[in-house]
Amino acid sequence: MKTISILTIGLSLLISNHAAFAASRSDNPNAFATAQSMTNAAKISSSPELYNLAQNWVNDYNAANPFSMISMEQTVAGKAETAKNLFLVSDENAPALTNPYNWKMVVGRDVIVPIISAKNPMLNQLTQVGISAEKFAMLFKGAETKNWSACFPNGQNVPVQIYVSNNQSLLTSLEAFTKSSMAAANLKRLNSAEELISAVQNDQFSIGFCKLSDLRTMNIYEGTEKVRLLPIDKNGNGRLDNFENIYGSLEEFTHGVWIGKYPNALCDNIYAVSNAKPTQKSELAFLSWILNDGQKLLNSNGYCDLTSSEKESNLASLLGGSTNNPNLTSIVTSPKSWPVMLTIAGLAGLFLVLFFYSKSSTASTPIDPHIQLGPLMIEKVMDVPKGLYFDKTHTWAFMEQDGNVRVGIDDFLQHTTGKLTKIKMREAGEQVRKGETIMTIIQEGKQLNIYAPISGTILEQNESLLTDTGIINASPFFKGWVYQIEPKNWLREVQFMFMGDKYAEWLKDEFTRLKDFIAATVRTNNLVYAHVVLQDGGELTDNVLADMDPKVWEDFQTQFIDSSR
Repeated sequence: MKTISILTIGLSLLISNHAAFAASRSDNPNAFATAQSMTNAAKISSSPELYNLAQNWVNDYNAANPFSMISMEQTVAGKAETAKNLFLVSDENAPALTNPYNWKMVVGRDVIVPIISAKNPMLNQLTQVGISAEKFAMLFKGAETKNWSACFPNGQNVPVQIYVSNNQSLLTSLEAFTKSSMAAANLKRLNSAEELISAVQNDQFSIGFCKLSDLRTMNIYEGTEKVRLLPIDKNGNGRLDNFENIYGSLEEFTHGVWIGKYPNALCDNIYAVSNAKPTQKSELAFLSWILNDGQKLLNSNGYCDLTSSEKESNLASLLGGSTNNPNLTSIVTSPKSWPVMLTIAGLAGLFLVLFFYSKSSTASTPIDPHIQLGPLMIEKVMDVPKGLYFDKTHTWAFMEQDGNVRVGIDDFLQHTTGKLTKIKMREAGEQVRKGETIMTIIQEGKQLNIYAPISGTILEQNESLLTDTGIINASPFFKGWVYQIEPKNWLREVQFMFMGDKYAEWLKDEFTRLKDFIAATVRTNNLVYAHVVLQDGGELTDNVLADMDPKVWEDFQTQFIDSSR
C-alpha cells in the first residue's frame, strides 16, 4: 500500500512539472520571462571608491544570468546609512558601518600598502630587512627621527618624506598599525592617490601609503619600474624572514595577505550593507554569487578575496533561516530550464525513496551512525625510531659514522599535513643556524616553514624530493631525509632534543594539543570543518590539515612550530 502511495505522489509530481513545462512553452513566453525578470530585479548601490569593482560585479553577474535585472548606481558617501536597497561600501563609510540598525557582511578586502620609488638607492637592502611597525612609528614622530638611518643599520643619513592620501580610514588603519596618533604625525597629506603615487615616483627618498587597489587600477606597479611595495618586517626582528617575503609580485602579495602574512591592521574591509538583512531572492542570489564566482574579480580589481572559511561562514549566515536559497539562481533566472530540473529532481527523489524503502523492508540490521569515513590519526601508529634525536619543531637529526648529520621531518608532521606536493630547500654549501628556516613544505599551495634542528653547513640535499615529495610521507625517516649537514654545535644542541621514550611521551602532549586545536577550529568554522573529528571517540582523521583553509595552516605554524623553536 505504501509503495502505491509513493508511486501516486511521484506521478502527480511529474504531471505538475509537465504542466509547468508546457506553460513555459506557451504562446506567450515573453510574459513568462518578464515575470521571472521582475522576480530577479534588484538595485545595487556603491560608494564612489568601489564603483568600478561594483560595476564589474554587476556586469559579470548579469552576463552569467541573462534573466536577472541587477541595476547599478553610484551614490555619495554616507547615503548607505539610510538607503533601503543593497549597498557596497568600504571602511571609508563609517556612518553606514557603525549604525547599529544596519545589516552588514564582509565581501572582500582592500589593503593599505607602503610604497617607495624604484630609484631608491637602498632598494636592495630594504627588500631584505623591511621596516617594522615600530620603525614606522618612529618616522612619524618628528624631524629628529625622520631619517633613513633610523630605519635600519645601513640606512643613509638622509631625511624621509612620508606621503599619505587624505583618507580617514587609511589614517585610522595607520594609527592601529603603528599605535601612534596620526594627528601629531609628521606627514604630508595629498588629495588623491594619483597625486601621492606621482610624488613617490619623483622623490627617491620618500615613502607613501596608499590602497593596493590604487596601484592596480592605475596600472602603475608591475612592468613600470616606477614604484615598489616596501616590505614590512611583521615580527620586528630586523630582517625579512622567508615567511614574511611575499613581495615578489602583486599576485604573490595578495596570496600572502589571504593567508595572513600581512598585518591585519592594514587590511580594510569591503561590505555589503542594508538597513535590514536581505530577504529578496534577487539580492540573496547576487550576494551568494559575490561570495563564490565574484571573488575572482577582487584580485583583478586590486582587492583581496576572502578565505574559504570566511566565505562559507558568510554564506551560512546569509542563508540561515531563509527559504530563498541563492544556489537555486539558475532555476529562478531560466524560464526554460527550471521545469526540466524539477522533473529530474522529482524522478531522482522518487527512485531514492523507493530504493531506501525497499532496503529498509528487506534489511533488519540497523545502520551504524558512527561509520568511519577515513583512516584515523592515532598516536599508536606514529613511528618513533630508536637512535634519532627529535626537536620540538617536529624535525629529527641522526649522526652517521662519518660525523655528519642527516635531518628530516617527523611522522607526526607528515600525518598531519597529508601528501606533500612541493618542498623548498636550501642549497648545498649554505650555513644554517638552529631555529632558522631550513625548508618549506607545501601541500596544494598551503605551506609550513620548518626550522633547523641543528647548526652547521649543508653538505647535500635530497634531490629526489624535488621530483617526488611523496617520499617524505612514505618514508620520513629513511628515504625521505632532507639534508646532510656538517654540524657545528652538535653536543650542545642535542641536549635540548628528545630520544625514544621521552619523545613518545612528548608526542602524547602534542596529540592532545592537536585535538584541542582542531576542536577549536571546528567550533569556529562548524559548517566547513565538521567532518574532521569523527563521532566515534572524537578521534582525528588522518591528514587532518589537508583540506583545511590556509589560515588554519598559519595558526598551526604559530602554535606548533614557531612556538617551539
